[in-house]
Amino acid sequence: MPVSLRVFLPALAGAALALMAPGARAASYPGSALRTAYASGRIMNAVTLSDTGRVFLSFPYWGGGGDGPTVAEKMPDGSVRPFPDAAWNDWTHSHDAAHSFVRVNALRMGPDGLLWIVDSGEANVGGKPNPPDGAPAKLVAFDIATGRPVHVITLRQGTTPHSYVDDLRFHGDTLILTDAGDPALILVDLRTGRQRRVLSHQASTTDERPMRAEGRVMMTGNREARVHADQLEVSPDGGTLYFQPSSGPMSKIPMADLENPGLTDAQLNARVTPFYNTPTTGGTAIDGDGNLYVSDVDRLRILKITPQGQGSVFIADPRLVWADAMWIDRKGTLWIPAVQLDRTATFQRDGVSRVRLPVSIFTLDAHLPPAHDD
Repeated sequence: MPVSLRVFLPALAGAALALMAPGARAASYPGSALRTAYASGRIMNAVTLSDTGRVFLSFPYWGGGGDGPTVAEKMPDGSVRPFPDAAWNDWTHSHDAAHSFVRVNALRMGPDGLLWIVDSGEANVGGKPNPPDGAPAKLVAFDIATGRPVHVITLRQGTTPHSYVDDLRFHGDTLILTDAGDPALILVDLRTGRQRRVLSHQASTTDERPMRAEGRVMMTGNREARVHADQLEVSPDGGTLYFQPSSGPMSKIPMADLENPGLTDAQLNARVTPFYNTPTTGGTAIDGDGNLYVSDVDRLRILKITPQGQGSVFIADPRLVWADAMWIDRKGTLWIPAVQLDRTATFQRDGVSRVRLPVSIFTLDAHLPPAHDD
């Protein structure tokens, strides 16, 4: 299997990791449409908003650790508080995988109004197999009003010893996840609890070309980096799944085929069609008209791709360094975490971080038609 994201290399050697004080500002870029919504001395990798405007953030383990929660809510005064509480954010001391976050990789408000957390467990992507007695990957869905978990789904059936569960989307009672470590999609049926892997090691889920960011090929030490099935989006009508490895290209498949357990993997693979030759991508979003927003981490911009596969530059800005999991809120504002993943120690030949703090989440008041997974 190709080398992927090395999880045990420190991502911010020697960097200051304290959160910036409320009101702290990043550098100003006159004329830019981007606004800084939040800036931090810790790396963030995802943002999601409730319909009432509550803002939730995740701070990944590969961001270098440091003091602070793994999952947090941004408060009106600019501070953050652990969500749902300190105990869920204290895996280091509790080692209670059933009731704490181990390695959060994504978070997303679901169509059910719950906050869904993707916890990759003690994954070791691209290296030794995940420890059989280690914390497994899981999904946790919280009632944000009470902070209580509604679903805790352990992903043992749908994963392998080399899995790294990456991101999540929804279609009715089906949860669709990407496996960035052992290339595949993972489907979870909320009604039956069944988990199954599909499109395993197919070209559409496997990173088969170099990843490029800021004009260079991404490396882990002396080997090219590989991140397999990563980005995914469901069309607003629920009819199509778009998906890709991090280096692209993007493919699509009818959801009806994907959810048909009667199709073999070979038959399912025959239903996959190319959609767009995307560049190396950190994150995506989709609007209510079915337009996809895809970050181009090599050229520091975001592309807009129509449902017909026509692409254009939506915005380019030198601050969009590895734009990751984006979100379109109910007001049509695009939220963009620029997480500088390619600058972390993991992706440097010499293992020395080149992250330039602060790390920021930007907003773009584009008034896009919001579309969340149905």
